[in-house]
Amino acid sequence: MSGRFRILSYNIHKGFTVGNLKFILEKIKQSIQIVHADVVCLQEVVGDHSRNSSRIKNWPVTSQFEFLADQVWSHYAYGKNAVYTEGHHGNAVLSKFPITAWHNEDISLTPFENRGLLHTVLQSPEHAQPIHIFCVHLSLLENDRQRQLKILSDKISKEVPDDEPVIVAGDFNDWRQNASQILFKSLGMKEASLDLKGRHAVTFPSRLPFFALDRIYYRHLKCTKVDVLEKGIWNQLSDHLPTVAEFEFN
Repeated sequence: MSGRFRILSYNIHKGFTVGNLKFILEKIKQSIQIVHADVVCLQEVVGDHSRNSSRIKNWPVTSQFEFLADQVWSHYAYGKNAVYTEGHHGNAVLSKFPITAWHNEDISLTPFENRGLLHTVLQSPEHAQPIHIFCVHLSLLENDRQRQLKILSDKISKEVPDDEPVIVAGDFNDWRQNASQILFKSLGMKEASLDLKGRHAVTFPSRLPFFALDRIYYRHLKCTKVDVLEKGIWNQLSDHLPTVAEFEFN
């Protein structure tokens, strides 16, 4: 890999199909492996669930993020966002590059939504500078999203050096499509699909996508390709479609 890498962002709906009708984490694992992404940003990934682990026969003996990482992504970080009696779920980053630091921040603003942003610092052998990856899952409510985007912007401004590459990927729930203007104005970040194709990609619901909720933003990198994965089995898995983008170092 000469100065290039691929990133996949995917809300896996805790490993269930639409409507929680079927547990299909094994199929999700097989599907994301064939994308050959160097970095995978996951939302709604389960860290632990005592009830499901006892009643679902193919529930993994490890956490979902460890099960998905397997032998492909040897480095990973997990941010616990939603905690309940049976267990917890949140965001995860799987990486082929070493993770030199990571931190999860709870950005929940109401007791009804548990949201977080997971900041990981990766070191690619192809680039001297580290890559900052933020995996996020934002609120369903517009006012809360605006406040969470401000938290994200302030965090990046404070913690990421101005000249280092940064990517923010995840489920923005931004059905009004306001986030891109906010992040460009505050941080100079571009959204991959909007920049390369002139529009946000629609990713939800997976079987008949209409809303552009899942995004990949970037700064100090060159985005060479971006796609929504919708052909084949993808619309039979989670309620979201994954997005994948390819980057080159500047």
